[in-house]
Amino acid sequence: MLATRQRADTLAHSEPAGPPRSLWADARARFLRNRAALAGLVILILVGGFAMLGPLIAQNSIEEINWSILGNVDNAGGPCFLSGPDNEIPPCSETGLWFGTDAQARDLFARTVQGTQISLMVGMIGALIAVIVGTLYGAIAGYFGGRIDNVMMRIVDVLMSIPYMFVLILLLVVFGRSILMLFVGIGLISWLDMARIARGQTLSLRGKEFVEAAIATGVPPMRIILRHIVPNLLGVVIVYATLLVPSMIIYESFISFLGLGVQEPLTSWGALINEGSDQMRQGLWMLAIPLFFFVVSLFAFFFVGDGLRDALDPKDR
Repeated sequence: MLATRQRADTLAHSEPAGPPRSLWADARARFLRNRAALAGLVILILVGGFAMLGPLIAQNSIEEINWSILGNVDNAGGPCFLSGPDNEIPPCSETGLWFGTDAQARDLFARTVQGTQISLMVGMIGALIAVIVGTLYGAIAGYFGGRIDNVMMRIVDVLMSIPYMFVLILLLVVFGRSILMLFVGIGLISWLDMARIARGQTLSLRGKEFVEAAIATGVPPMRIILRHIVPNLLGVVIVYATLLVPSMIIYESFISFLGLGVQEPLTSWGALINEGSDQMRQGLWMLAIPLFFFVVSLFAFFFVGDGLRDALDPKDR
């Protein structure tokens, strides 16, 4: 009895609770409490700033050859912090060779900037294509159900049984090696997992009251899918897209590492890593610098994706 009275007094003197927070406000608060996800977001902002502002800092073109360094035995000069008596590089403030040069005596800073731009662009656009196609496909299959759902998902099963990398390499060989084919090949094949996820979520949403009310008022099926089903899939879609971007970057880097990706004079992280791996004895920086950007960006994307997944998980609310 005494404990009950003390508990009542405590509740009576406690401060009134604030207004309830929305789903997105609650998710934002929980995301900001995740230090790993927050650190990953900061890293991604820095990498994005490097990709956007790098061309303003680079003083040399990606194709410009430093002929004074090309005459050396190694055919490459180290970055600013390795300049010394054995490294014939003029001061960086004069040459702009902040990351040194590659084996062809081209500015590695300018090439790393372009490699970052292309790798991030391929990853984000490829993930965007996969998310759009997969979400619409899965939502249509899950909403209509029955025979339509069965046929559409059997098509997904057949496509998933085909080796993904083999198809991508075949597309690049048959239709030519270009950035456009990378976008199409990576994006239009990687939507299969997103279709399954969207279909499963749609099956649980189509029996909700707001969907039944829309059907009762005569709203067309495609309008229900676009205005009622898809917006309720945004949480899952955002999380999956964040986790899909690093996968797209890995695929592009692997293809470029094999020499089937972007072609000269363009470059990407995979192409730079491939070139640096051939010059490890002459200059380790040619491998270490693009590899650093590649690894750090991948970990940052994974941390942000995990943070968003935890923040948007309704079981944690």
